[in-house]
Order: sequence, then structure tokens, then C-alpha cells
Amino acid sequence: MEEKDLEKLTATKLREIAKEHEEISGVHAMKKQELINAIRAARGEPKKAVKKKVKGQSIKSVKKKIAALKEEKEAYREKKDRKGASALRRKIKKCRRLTRKMAREKA
Repeated sequence: MEEKDLEKLTATKLREIAKEHEEISGVHAMKKQELINAIRAARGEPKKAVKKKVKGQSIKSVKKKIAALKEEKEAYREKKDRKGASALRRKIKKCRRLTRKMAREKA
């Protein structure tokens, strides 16, 4: 089975294939890309590196965006608009995760 075929399979099917290889352990805790890499490693094929790069952003610019979103969230809270504040809270959380990811890639 080629890599393209593995990419098309569901995580459940990939787990079944991974169970056939004795070298692979912790199959149920793995995500789809991890399963594909583990199967390829068990077969002796080189693993494919998948990295998403963030283009044109720095940690500083993302933190400025977080500050702006916090101010906007407070405005929604003053209006007692829970739905809008909740949406902004999720955006802030996403940005925080992004800054952590950028910091890990930098180190």
C-alpha cells in the first residue's frame, strides 16, 4: 500500500493495520498522521515530515492581536453579549496556542 493509499484511509483502518506490526505500540493514542508515520517506519520506509509554517507573523504581532481581542471582548461583556464574548474568547485561546507553537518552533 502506498502513502497516498494510507492518507485516504480512516484512523480506524490505520489502527487495524498498525496492530499487525508488533513494533508499534500505543496505537489507540495516536493521531492519523502519527499512525501513518509509525506504519511507514515499521515497513522501513522513511517518514514524511509534516510541518505547518506560519507565514508573516511573529509572536509579538500575535500578542498585539490578543490584546486587541481582549479589549473587544470586554466591550461585548459590557453590552452583556455572551455569544460575542464567547466567540472572542475562543479566538484568544487559538492565538495563545499559536504563540506557544511558534515559541516551540523557535527553540
